Amino acid sequence: MIFIRGVSRLVNEAQREIGSGLKIFILLAVCFASVLAALAIGGVSLSLSEIALGEATKLEVTVLSEIRAPRVILAATVGASLAVAGAVLQGFFRNPLADPGLIGVSGGAALGAVAMIVLGSSLALPDTFAPYTMPIAAIIGSLCVTAALYAFSAYYGQFRIVTVLLVGIAINALSSVGIGIFQYLSNDAQLRSLIFWMMGSFGRAHWMTTVPCVLAMLSAVLVLITKSNSLDKLQLGENEAFHLGVDVKATKRDLVLLSAICVGAGVAVSGIIGFVGLIVPHIVRFTIAVRHKPLMIGSALVGGSLMVLADLLARMVALPAEVPVGLVTSAIGAPFFLWLITKVRP
Repeated sequence: MIFIRGVSRLVNEAQREIGSGLKIFILLAVCFASVLAALAIGGVSLSLSEIALGEATKLEVTVLSEIRAPRVILAATVGASLAVAGAVLQGFFRNPLADPGLIGVSGGAALGAVAMIVLGSSLALPDTFAPYTMPIAAIIGSLCVTAALYAFSAYYGQFRIVTVLLVGIAINALSSVGIGIFQYLSNDAQLRSLIFWMMGSFGRAHWMTTVPCVLAMLSAVLVLITKSNSLDKLQLGENEAFHLGVDVKATKRDLVLLSAICVGAGVAVSGIIGFVGLIVPHIVRFTIAVRHKPLMIGSALVGGSLMVLADLLARMVALPAEVPVGLVTSAIGAPFFLWLITKVRP
């Protein structure tokens, strides 16, 4: 009887793995199709087949290689990294309403970028470094937040989740104050640039900043996926995870640091884009799996597809103008968030 139960359990687990694998393959195909559609559709319609065969004009090739490609790649990567960070933080805090901005990293990154928008012109930096100043400032802001989290955790003697949560709330409040001060100090041109950036946009995407930020986000996402088993064990409780062989302190440290890289690098190049890290993990839980490895992989694919399609809609809905992509994701995410609150209500 025990043998039969064991075999039955293995069969059920195998069926779940096969089902999850098939769904992830479908999501991969959807993500690929979304990227192709975003590359082809825009103010100037492109034929990807003609470009591949060398039959396109020089203008079409330039539009694809210098404008569309970095923008679409950046949108897909930012969407994937925000979604994976959201899945990790929801598991880490054991809170279905957790969001990548919860620990203050988004606020810190935004404060760094806003400071550079307002004060950058007074630094008189060489033109060679100009494209990198805002991403670097945003990443520095996110790393400062991470350092603050560790400083408070070390002060209290342990890396407690409640400490991280409370410090994140405080940092978000302080970041809002700092952003408000810089808005007050900015001139009209800086204020317009600042407001548009804070709504989220991939309009400034170019290879010089896209490549390093994409590499940073993808590296963080891949390492997070390798830690999915430890995160599954943490769901049982910290003591239980410790007895199952998990280095709890190091795992929590790595999860927060890698999530900070995902969010900080994303905010650095795209601005503040809300709700992706909140809604995508829930969509994947409902449709694919709750275990963190397929959840993270599925979240990356759904998040990438959603961001690419949201950016495509933002580009096309008001031609020749462009709508901030953050407005599109908020329009999608806000109703879902309200529905989610009703589902998790005690």
